Amino acid sequence: MAIPGNLLSATTESLDPSLSGWTAKLNCSISRGTGGRNGDGTLRLSSSAAGEMQARTVWSYTVSVGQEYQAFCDAAGTVPDRIGLRWLTAANTEISISWSVTTSSASASWHRISVSDYAPATAARVQVVVSSVSPAGIGVQHNYENVYLGSPMRTTGNLLSADAEGMDAPTLAWQVDANCSIARQTPPVTWPVDWYWGGGHVLAMTVTAGGDASVRTTALSSVTPGQEYIGYAYLNPPTAGSTTWVELRFYDASSALITSERANLSAPGTGYYRQKVSRVAPSNAAYARLAAGITAGTAAQVVRIDGAVIMPAAPLREGSVVPFADASFEAGVAGWTVVSGVATLARLTPWGTDGLDSHYAMTVTSATATTSVIRSAKFAIGAAEGLDFTAELGAKVASGGWTLTRGIRWYSATNVDLGVTTTAAGAVPTPDWWLLSLQGTAPAGATQAAIEWSLTATTAPSVLRVDKASLWQSLPLDDVAAHDDDAYITVTFRELTVDSTVTMWRVAEGGTRTLVRGPDGLLDGASVTTGTLVVEDYEAPLGVPVYYYAETKNSSGATLETRVSDTVTLAAGDVQYGWLKDPGYPARNVHVMIASAPDWQRPIQQTAHRVRGSRAPIILSDVRGSLEGDLSVYTWSDDERQALHYLLDSGSVLLWQAAPGHGVDDMYVAVGQVTEARGGGIASDELRVWTLPLVQVDMPTTIGVASSAGRTGYDVLAENVTGFDVLESYATGEDLLFGRRSS
Repeated sequence: MAIPGNLLSATTESLDPSLSGWTAKLNCSISRGTGGRNGDGTLRLSSSAAGEMQARTVWSYTVSVGQEYQAFCDAAGTVPDRIGLRWLTAANTEISISWSVTTSSASASWHRISVSDYAPATAARVQVVVSSVSPAGIGVQHNYENVYLGSPMRTTGNLLSADAEGMDAPTLAWQVDANCSIARQTPPVTWPVDWYWGGGHVLAMTVTAGGDASVRTTALSSVTPGQEYIGYAYLNPPTAGSTTWVELRFYDASSALITSERANLSAPGTGYYRQKVSRVAPSNAAYARLAAGITAGTAAQVVRIDGAVIMPAAPLREGSVVPFADASFEAGVAGWTVVSGVATLARLTPWGTDGLDSHYAMTVTSATATTSVIRSAKFAIGAAEGLDFTAELGAKVASGGWTLTRGIRWYSATNVDLGVTTTAAGAVPTPDWWLLSLQGTAPAGATQAAIEWSLTATTAPSVLRVDKASLWQSLPLDDVAAHDDDAYITVTFRELTVDSTVTMWRVAEGGTRTLVRGPDGLLDGASVTTGTLVVEDYEAPLGVPVYYYAETKNSSGATLETRVSDTVTLAAGDVQYGWLKDPGYPARNVHVMIASAPDWQRPIQQTAHRVRGSRAPIILSDVRGSLEGDLSVYTWSDDERQALHYLLDSGSVLLWQAAPGHGVDDMYVAVGQVTEARGGGIASDELRVWTLPLVQVDMPTTIGVASSAGRTGYDVLAENVTGFDVLESYATGEDLLFGRRSS
């Protein structure tokens, strides 16, 4: 599995199929081991004598002075280990090595080691170095795999820098908040092979004296008032009974603290556990920071912190108005209350016991076989009169039994109760988790709504677990829309089952099916990560009615549901024009006027054998090739000319589309040597006549539709100190959008 953004080749990264990217550097020989997780191969070092042994990449890689780089890998062996960035001059002379902190102990299990640092002033190139520290003698073996070199890994959308998230840079992006000292450590911790945002260095907070202790991020991150934010970090408590926590703090424009929200970790042990906290930024908020700490710690206790993030919170269901705290119960029960009855509400503990979302759920406990009513806080739904809404909660009977009436209670802007929409009573189904929903129409004057459940325990006591609360305006399950100006169709399928897989086809006249392209390639068993799937189909034909058919399946391969959209047609437009499209980068698509259509040829490889005494030769033929011909198009301005160059520069397979009536089907083509000729007018005439040699090829199947995947200006601010850093790091605006740094 290739690590995204890796400057190393796949072979150097995974040690498969060879060690060609590596060489011994100090006191060792290298061989290819087995038992790796990123492919079977490993880089195995065997000590030549007692003392440190090192290996490095064969090749060095170009760097920009002052830019931060990260290297990490997974290691396993009988001695502590570390990883380094070996900075070189343009002549490949060593300047220095930026080493990670050596692991605190040896570990025969795969564990992550990582380092980040800034390229020094005289650096032109860099190599990755791995080190096994001080084997006791000859023949000691150590294994490495899953190696990365590139820009520091950080969570897309994180308002914190990579240094604050991953702790790998020598200059800490955290500071003492109260009663502690801080340092970087590298405990040997096993992380999933494809989890690239954790492991390596952690921030170790050591309590100075008995009592509360805390740390906080050094920088303040810009926030937007009224936006809900989520903060989290992995916490490693000193004991299972320790009260450790993360806290989201908001500040005004003068950097004065306004308010904070804390979430305590209910740790089941002394591992690493991700604790989340969330809050809506106050009306006067300008900045936020993350803090972490321990309550009532004892002197010399150590809390370790990794993977810190602050980012805008996303609803658990597309369009849901329920804040994260009220939906996921990560910090407590938020605004949920018992309106009547004996039931009690609490966050299910410890961490990771059960839940539909994240690490906790809410428990409803009734000590008697009676009825209780629970209700959420009020959520703003706008001027909603006459609009349909869906309320949904996940439920799991933990013990006893329950009869449930689901409801949505409506309120005016002045909190006047406008009544409740309910379902008929019914038993909560068992076993396991069930998503239980209802729909209701907002009455006149409704601008707020709350989720309300009337629960009757059928036995005493009874316990119900609740999670993943959502309330959203009910929209059509399926939408299609044609965008004639840019020649694409938007397909929207809502309320899909998360963690299922989806396959989507475009169906044309006669029932011909074609797989539709998504972000990672053709949507053929693609993972469903959110309840709403939006696809922009730039390969839809012109002037031909089509509809979209989708199937979703569960992890066992059983079909969950099928969806069929309405029929839609893209306007063919002016028949003198056609489209040249890049399936992977639709921003490059161009609409061009056709000068002349190709005179198609279909070449064939043949061998003629002349038989002595016979007029007719024996011809041996291969299959006849695909269409080949020259397409001539006009560009009428410098902007059009530059756009066509931009499309052709990549050399990618293109989609050629002409309006119906040209006698040419849509086809994927490779474009050969291009001729750009002047139109024959005066020197300042911008008209050009292009000759594009086309060869018909198969549709590319692995290319995904490139998108920014949530990348925003905040990511650019977090990754770069100045505008000069941005200019040096990205060759084009497209590279900036997609986060593709120059090597």
